Formats: sequence, C-alpha cells, structure tokens
Amino acid sequence: MSDSLLSASWWPPPSVNRVALKIAGPVAVAGALVALFAAPATAWMPLVGALVAGVVAYSAGHYWLAPRLRRAQSTLERIREHEFDNLEDASVPRGDELNNLIWEVYRTGQKLENEIQELKRMEHYRREFIGNVSHELKTPIFSVQGFTETLLDGALEDDAVNRNFLEKIMHNVNRLDNLAQDLSDIARIETGELEMEAQAFHLADVAEEVTDSLEIKATNQGVHLRHRVSGDLPPIYGDRERVRQVLVNLADNAIKYNQEGGHVEIVARRLPSDEIKVSVVDDGIGIEPEHIPRLTERFYRVDKSRSRNQGGTGLGLAIVKHILGAHDRELMVESTPGSGSTFGFTLPTASSHTPQPA
Repeated sequence: MSDSLLSASWWPPPSVNRVALKIAGPVAVAGALVALFAAPATAWMPLVGALVAGVVAYSAGHYWLAPRLRRAQSTLERIREHEFDNLEDASVPRGDELNNLIWEVYRTGQKLENEIQELKRMEHYRREFIGNVSHELKTPIFSVQGFTETLLDGALEDDAVNRNFLEKIMHNVNRLDNLAQDLSDIARIETGELEMEAQAFHLADVAEEVTDSLEIKATNQGVHLRHRVSGDLPPIYGDRERVRQVLVNLADNAIKYNQEGGHVEIVARRLPSDEIKVSVVDDGIGIEPEHIPRLTERFYRVDKSRSRNQGGTGLGLAIVKHILGAHDRELMVESTPGSGSTFGFTLPTASSHTPQPA
C-alpha cells in the first residue's frame, strides 16, 4: 500500500483512530468480562487481558482499515472538487468489501471524468458551431440588406444597376437557402430522422446524373467533367439518393477547387473484396497535408475566400462524412498540392450484401 496513503496529508486523523478505537473498545470490554467470569479470583488478569485484546484490535483495525478508508475518502474529496489528475492512485485490486468499495469509487470517478470531459468538448463544439453559423449568416444577410437599401434609395429606377443588384441579392439568398438545407440535412442524419433507404442500384446511372447536373457549372469554370463508370459493374447496395448527394458534393468541390482547363472524373472499379471503389479525381490545386485531417469538419475551408465567393457553405464534406458513416464507410482522401486530389469510398455489391434481420 502506498506510503502516501498513510500520510496525514491525505486525511488528518484525530489523536487516535476513531474506526480502530470503535473496534478496540468493545473487544476490550468483552475480553475483560470473559476474563472476570473465567478467573474471578485474580483481579488484575482481566484488566491485562482486556488491555492486550484492545491493543491488538486497535492495531489490526488501524493497519487494515484506516489506510483504505482514508483512500476512499480522499478519492471522494478529489471527485467532488473535479480533481482527476491523480485518480489512478485510487485503483486497487478487487477483494474484500472495502477494496470493492474503493474500486467502485475509483470507477465512479473515472466515469465522471469522462462525462465531464465530454460535456466540456460538446460545450466548446457548441460555441464554435454557433460562432461559425453566425459568421456564415452575416455575410449574405448584410449583402442583401445593403443591395436592398441601395435599390430603395433610388437605384431601383436606374436600369444600369438595378438588375445587377437584384442578381446579387438572389445569389446571397441562394447561399442562405443552401446553408439552411445543409444544416437541416446534417441535423436529420445525426438525430436519425433521415433514415437510409438501402437498395440495389447501378452506379453508372448515378454517375451520369451527377455529371449532367454539374455540366453547366463545370463549363462556366472551364473545367472538363466526365465519368468513367462502366455499365458492366455489378449493382451496388446503398441509399441511391444519398450516394448521389455524396458524388455531387465531391464533384462540385473538385470543380470549385480547380483551374481553367482542368479535369474532373468520376471513376469506379471492382475490388477483390467484392466491393466497388468509387473515386472523384481532379488535377486541381490540391490540398496541403496539414489540412486533410480537418476537411470533414463543419465550416472548415482550405481556401475560405474562394469557397465563399462561389456559394459554398463549408458543410459539404461534413455531410459526405455523415452519409458514408450511415453506410458504415469512411471517406478516403489523397492529395498532392499543385497536382490534384482523389476523394474515394467503397460500397458493397448487391450480391455480396446480406441484409440484417429487423
């Protein structure tokens, strides 16, 4: 048993140990009574026997009980004060009732420490999230207010600027709408309100839809967008609409962070594990290694001004992460600054997927 547990700094005891004394007192009295009845002719022997029994009982109680009780009390005091730095000192092997009690106190402290740390993390996350949402809302709202006030102050009658201002107002309103929709999607996925509707489907059809929907944007950016997903691939198993949403977000980012004349491709191949590896490959500006671990954080942007100017909400990859997580999959990222990036994930083939019983 640790020497620190026996020191007075843990629990300054009275001049005599109260627990041991409460044990020794009854033992001494009982010993004296037994001795008196056993040998009434000798008056001093009961007193000596009682004294010896009391000292032995006190010493045993002090040695076996007091340190462990001090340990339990000290641990509880530290838990009450939220001092968890040296909580491991209270770890003891399970054994008799006192050790079991100390063990439960120790485990309680561990659980409370974990819960408090989680609460602190969530509070920090909540503050950061509210700050980010506020920041994202301010820019388009201020823009809408500014252009609207200018129009009301007379620019509405100026044909040279009124249409341009209305287009800018519409652009910022669309940003607000996209932000609200993305926040709604994340909230519904996290709370389980947005359930995945898994089914078998052909990836080539989805890739065709994605390239068609982003063709105008890619053309306006001067980026060549295409897919190379063979119709001969076996059907995959997942939520078709959500997989389409993942590919739209990944391809949209690849276009956004590319250069004029760049290329974006959606490709897929069958793996030996009977899964389909889906990738969105670009030859754009690439991503520095220090940014990659944070890409799926909400509102995290590698190039803040560029994505905001193009209407990005900073939530696209966070949504991708949640959707893939609902499929028990992860987003894989490879990137070389100046050479491009590859964002990929896998999905099971329909033939290899065994539906789980309800």
